[in-house]
Amino acid sequence: MNINNNKLKPGLYCVATPIGNMGDISFRAIKILQESDLILCEDTRITKKILQKFEIDNKLISNHKFNEKKNLEKVLELLLNKKIVSLVSDAGTPAVSDPGKVLVKECVKNRIDVFPVPGSSAVSASISISGFSDSFYFCGFLPEKQNQIKKLFKYLSSIEGSIVFFISPNKLNKRIDDIKDFFLNRDIIICREITKYHEEYIRTSVKELSNINFSRKGEITVVISEIKEEKLSFKELEESDKKKVNQLFKKMSIKDIVKKVSGDRKISKKLIYNYCLKIKNEN
Repeated sequence: MNINNNKLKPGLYCVATPIGNMGDISFRAIKILQESDLILCEDTRITKKILQKFEIDNKLISNHKFNEKKNLEKVLELLLNKKIVSLVSDAGTPAVSDPGKVLVKECVKNRIDVFPVPGSSAVSASISISGFSDSFYFCGFLPEKQNQIKKLFKYLSSIEGSIVFFISPNKLNKRIDDIKDFFLNRDIIICREITKYHEEYIRTSVKELSNINFSRKGEITVVISEIKEEKLSFKELEESDKKKVNQLFKKMSIKDIVKKVSGDRKISKKLIYNYCLKIKNEN
């Protein structure tokens, strides 16, 4: 393995750090942190624990949503002078629902190289064990206001793939009714404290979500399954469907009725057609 012999190019390195288990950090991440002229982090206390674990003693400054714009001039000067700067978050991949986008955009604008150093991600970790579609929409942390959440959920409910978001346990408990309103016929997995000692994965249907007990501690990643196809195993139309066909029979052709009703409820076209013939024969 010649990983330690590769000379690093100057630029900004977005370094993924463990989301819980320290064993998840990569050899490459350690090497880059060791050779960085500056390490930007959210909370110096948290990142220091990681650095001490791997005997790294490089310069460290805080870079969070309240001061990242203030840091820009100093950091860009270093990067323009061909220095190596690492960007990390408290856990996981930086600049994904975490500070860092402001700096990355400025680097792109100034033609400074930006390199990803992949590693732990709660998003890909939760999708990998969900059993749901790997075509997914990630929406980060949910908005604070209920009307914003309802607007977002309305949009998400029309998406064919899985849906992933971050939320605290207490907020999840308050949003159960909203989730049921928009995703009732789907499955859900609640991933709590991923990779940590008390990690927990709760699988259930959205319909049964109110009956599930989960700890109010830790961090949660939620994955909602893709839209389920309705099974067409029933042998007869429901009364509401029969009523609809009867109403349409007076003003539409059988062909158009079949197309209309099957499109609205994904009902077997053969069932609708046979019921239309029955009405025709009775008349």
